[in-house]
Amino acid sequence: VQPPPPGLDGVTDREREVLLLIARGLSNTELAAHLHLSPATVKTHIGHLLAKLRARDRAQLVIAAYETGLVRPR
Repeated sequence: VQPPPPGLDGVTDREREVLLLIARGLSNTELAAHLHLSPATVKTHIGHLLAKLRARDRAQLVIAAYETGLVRPR
């Protein structure tokens, strides 16, 4: 198991997976289908990410994904 990138210490593996897909532009509906989760569960994960990363919205989550190195520009 790889350690989480700096800045994502309190984020679970599943939340990191959700964050990665948010940064790639997937909607909640697409996230739910891709991860085989209910839309409500996806919203819960996003809510946890917003709180843990102290982000106001999805845009700030995307910024966090890039700043922590979870996502790299193509």
